[in-house]
Amino acid sequence: MTVTPPVATRRPSRGAGATALVAVAALPLLLALTGPLIAPHTVDTPVTAPFAPAGDGAVLGGDQLGRDVLSRVLHGGTPVILGALLVAVVTTVAAVLIGCLAVLRPRLGRAVERSADVAILLPPLLGIMLIALAWPGGGRWAVIAAAVVLGTPYAVRVVAAAASPLATAGYVEAALTRGESTPYIALREILPNLRATVLTLFGLRFVEAVYVISMAGFLQIGPQPPASDWSLMVRENASGILLNPWAVMAPSLAIALLAITVNLVTLSLTPDTTAKAVTRS
Repeated sequence: MTVTPPVATRRPSRGAGATALVAVAALPLLLALTGPLIAPHTVDTPVTAPFAPAGDGAVLGGDQLGRDVLSRVLHGGTPVILGALLVAVVTTVAAVLIGCLAVLRPRLGRAVERSADVAILLPPLLGIMLIALAWPGGGRWAVIAAAVVLGTPYAVRVVAAAASPLATAGYVEAALTRGESTPYIALREILPNLRATVLTLFGLRFVEAVYVISMAGFLQIGPQPPASDWSLMVRENASGILLNPWAVMAPSLAIALLAITVNLVTLSLTPDTTAKAVTRS
């Protein structure tokens, strides 16, 4: 006998909860993207004394040159977000294509696995410095290239591991029997069953890209003064943290909030693959 739970005890649908979570979590992301439009001052104009505390002239005080910390934080989010978004998209697309093809072609899969194992061993900081030295005039683009190169091997391993059980599924074997091409099977038969993995991987790659870009900015690899970059602001204002803590705390909190926001959004949008019992006998 099937028992249906009373209407009063039914939980809200996951779709409604996910929509609400996305709306709340996306607010800081939208604020960072629209920051330049609502910043009270320009990024390079001194409005107060160096490392002045928070006051009427500057809500979060001044930086090492007396520029408004709030305005620089609002201007510094767009380049970080766009750079991390580009890295996440390129890395995820490359990982999906290579990973799905690798599980269908064992020889290619072994080559990809060995190459990924070697690339993963390269420390991120060393990889950034090598690419920056090889491309001295690359600036932010050199950092983005480094993030893509460093993130793709790990992402390929994740996709290949998730796609490996699907390669022996009945519908894949049927497609092989029909003589379908490898790209067709990878994109039409395997990829649609990896939605949760791909979306989660995209969120992880975005957060990793934020980390790599921020670390490079702190080391002054990529953006250079007087650019309004969150990680560069942390480095520039570290010497005055006791005079105006907001000059360091505000960009640091912005980086952390961006990572948390993206994680919440991707988590809420990830399809629920957990089997749930809705009836009982």
